[in-house]
Amino acid sequence: MSIEFGIDSFGDLPRDERGTIMSHAAAIRATVDEAVLADQIGIDVVSLGEHHRPEYAISSPETVLAGIATRTSRIRLASSVTVLSSDDPVRVYQRFATVDALSHGRAEVILGRGSFTESFPLFGFDLKDYDILFEEKIDLFNRLLEEKPVSWKGTTRASLDGAEVFPKTESGRLTTWVGVGGSPQSVIRTAKYGFGLMLAIIGGQPARFAPYVDLYRQASEQFGTTALPVGMHSPGFVADTDEQARELFYPGYREIRDRIGALRGWPRLRKDEFDAEVQSGSLYVGSPETVARKMAMAIETLDVGRFDLIYSAAGTVAASARLKAVELYGTKVLPRVKEILAERKAAANR
Repeated sequence: MSIEFGIDSFGDLPRDERGTIMSHAAAIRATVDEAVLADQIGIDVVSLGEHHRPEYAISSPETVLAGIATRTSRIRLASSVTVLSSDDPVRVYQRFATVDALSHGRAEVILGRGSFTESFPLFGFDLKDYDILFEEKIDLFNRLLEEKPVSWKGTTRASLDGAEVFPKTESGRLTTWVGVGGSPQSVIRTAKYGFGLMLAIIGGQPARFAPYVDLYRQASEQFGTTALPVGMHSPGFVADTDEQARELFYPGYREIRDRIGALRGWPRLRKDEFDAEVQSGSLYVGSPETVARKMAMAIETLDVGRFDLIYSAAGTVAASARLKAVELYGTKVLPRVKEILAERKAAANR
């Protein structure tokens, strides 16, 4: 199975050359520049996440992806994730079909329930409806993917009766994934609809997600759907040396982690916890060789077909260092990962 590689960003606010944190507008432009570089050096996918918080500039991934579409030629364009629960499935479909048109068929949508909940009150949804909102809306979105007249009835939006939705895609279907953070029910639902499974692995050893990969494949077989290659995304950062990568990444990562943790009742991040996560958990921080070896191990452990690095997860890193991280990832890390995997496969076949 061939492996695909992507980069993933929420439009975190970087620093400029004077050390000043950039505006939201400048952060969006920096994200576009990073995606253009990724396209030029052969990275397969760029994924942008939806957030409605001050730390992140991207609240409308498909709008930024449309901008990237007009400046790139080959890289695929995905969300990571689109919070379907607090959006309208028809509008989500239309926006991504538009990105698909602008990019000549390169759009992908990764749907999610949202681990952050700011979008719910912002758009007038009640968190007590968290589960039913996603359940109904993913069902409607699945029907929209057929690109035929849609009749649908639910409790969370107006019913549809033979509604035609435009624009249609040239391929006839949008590539669709579901982002899952660890819920077996979400894995089973993903298999039921025949969508791709994207595992959000942001902490702990990747091996603990192996049962979810197995569950997805077993459930797909029982539902009679096709189990697609599983993807995973995890945070990390690449620099010339391990020491430089940790030095650049840790301060901003700690700041964001503690800010979010304060809202969720987490203790403050300790340096030894960070070091342990880099050593054996799900932070891919280091030199190209270090990151490549750790990525190869995770890919083999979970037998995934795609790995996306959340390269901007530290926030507040200089924009130039972030651009350098993308360059090292595409030109140094990915060739080395492929080489390691090929060597291990050859050794296993002897």
